[in-house]
Amino acid sequence: MIGYVTLGSNDIEKAAGFYDELLALIGAKRFMENEKFIAWTVSPTTPALSVTKPYDGNAATVGNGVMVALVVDSTAKVDALHAKALELGGTDEGAPGPRGEGFYAAYFRDLDGNKLNAFCMG
Repeated sequence: MIGYVTLGSNDIEKAAGFYDELLALIGAKRFMENEKFIAWTVSPTTPALSVTKPYDGNAATVGNGVMVALVVDSTAKVDALHAKALELGGTDEGAPGPRGEGFYAAYFRDLDGNKLNAFCMG
């Protein structure tokens, strides 16, 4: 049901470097971009993640309670995404591990403070 998620950034180039490396771990690549916007996806027919400078010209801020969840197919990929995010300068919001029956997840923030989650079911 979700087509894409957009995260605000005050430094598109810095954000692009973070997401280029992080999302490469799950096979995502850039598929749309201009000077104010970049989007990544694993396929043009699947949901995308993008970063953008706010349209109103004001500084990007982090929404309280807003989080983007990246679904992967293994606990190893959850672990790898979390580790890569921290390696790239992101911050830990919850180490990888089980979060209830059948749900394995890790939480982190990107360079602009946006909260993300990597998870797998099963």
